[in-house]
Amino acid sequence: MHFDLADIRLFIHVAEASSLTGGARRANLSTAAASTRIKAFEGQLGSRLFYRGSQGVELTPAGERLLNHARAIMRQVEYVKSDFSEYANSEAGHIRIFANTTAVTEFMPEVLAEFLSDRPGITIDLQERLTNDIFRGVLDGAADLGVTSGDIKIHGLEVIPFSMDRLVVVVPSGHPLVKEEIIAFKDTLEYPYVGLHEGSTLLQFLKAQVNEIGETLPLRIQVYGFEPACRMIEAGVGIGILPESSAVRYQKTMQVQIVQLEDDWAQRERAVVVRELASLPESARTLISAIRRYHHYPEQ
Repeated sequence: MHFDLADIRLFIHVAEASSLTGGARRANLSTAAASTRIKAFEGQLGSRLFYRGSQGVELTPAGERLLNHARAIMRQVEYVKSDFSEYANSEAGHIRIFANTTAVTEFMPEVLAEFLSDRPGITIDLQERLTNDIFRGVLDGAADLGVTSGDIKIHGLEVIPFSMDRLVVVVPSGHPLVKEEIIAFKDTLEYPYVGLHEGSTLLQFLKAQVNEIGETLPLRIQVYGFEPACRMIEAGVGIGILPESSAVRYQKTMQVQIVQLEDDWAQRERAVVVRELASLPESARTLISAIRRYHHYPEQ
């Protein structure tokens, strides 16, 4: 059985677009040509890959299984290209990163700005994802590496720690909680909350914690990013829970105070997760080292 990389790439485009037309556009093909190639591909495999409907296409169980293999194949092709590009005395390649809210908004922009400034041949795709989506994306080959925090218990991933951080309660100056040095999370739920948007890993994490104790998170407003959250807190709209590194930064310019959380889960380890570090292209391994250096984490 012969596999054409162009067919595999087209299959991935169609699957990710959930549309034959959209996938064809990404592959620079006409819809008719893409349809013919997909049908031939299905015939070669002896399996139907898509359910076709008026609203687009949907992967069959066989298609879902093939998508995992296809992504792994194309990722390996990129690794080979990247490795051999080093022999041409130039760094080239593409790195896709799935990361949580803290990474995307706080430190990855600075890390990537410095990393890319010295490597004009490398492109980066940084996407904010929920924790489980980060793990799934790396396992499935949809991402080269993930950046996450908290307790990581998942088979099939290598975990590379790079820093520690704490979640803390951020309150406006003069708030009743200011007199507390440390407080339990459940005791903060009597106050209205400033929360992050629904796609935020931190918000989903906090909702999981309140569910465990049979409560609900008293959200008054949701915003995009830690700085808008601190501005709302400063204005007295509510309180919030943020990473301590971010809270300390905004405390320097805003009238907000920090109260420590006594809950064990407030202490979190940040880490990069990959399927296999040794198989990553040199550029991706160099980026991981750059993340660790940024946080002054000793090399292994």
